[in-house]
Amino acid sequence: MDGTLAFIFLAASFGDMALHGCHEQGCWAQSDAQARLSFQSAKVEFDTDIIGTETYLGYDLGTAYGPIQPTIGASITSDGDLWFGAGAKYVMPNVLNSGVFIESSLMPGLHFRGDGPDIGGSLQFRSSLGMGFEFENGMTVSAAYDHRSNADTLALNPGLETISIRFAIPLN
Repeated sequence: MDGTLAFIFLAASFGDMALHGCHEQGCWAQSDAQARLSFQSAKVEFDTDIIGTETYLGYDLGTAYGPIQPTIGASITSDGDLWFGAGAKYVMPNVLNSGVFIESSLMPGLHFRGDGPDIGGSLQFRSSLGMGFEFENGMTVSAAYDHRSNADTLALNPGLETISIRFAIPLN
């Protein structure tokens, strides 16, 4: 997979910033955001084959800068591969004036290989695109697709994908 998900994240977040955030407060104005702890279960895909599962734990910080919210995460696969990263998330809330939202993220991180496939080094960029629903109590459920690769920083760059269900609980 190429950088399509990363492009979607950049286009959506910076497009939103240009349309809504820069005129009133400045492009990178700091604001409060909903801090959330998320739990994700995923199928891991490599070279078009499902090769295992992944469990992910994430934390969205309680601050945003323009439309971008800092986020951190860690995951482990059924093959013992580990990934830790930090980056940014963009959420388009209330799609069609409902609790439906669309989110994208971009997170550079470190990959530690267990018994999983060689995906080309320790530096791995994780980009994601998902859709979900936010309940009145602030809890969310979403489905997401993400891609992890070293962005061609090394000759070997086969990439790894996950297809997941995520549950998140508000913390503030």
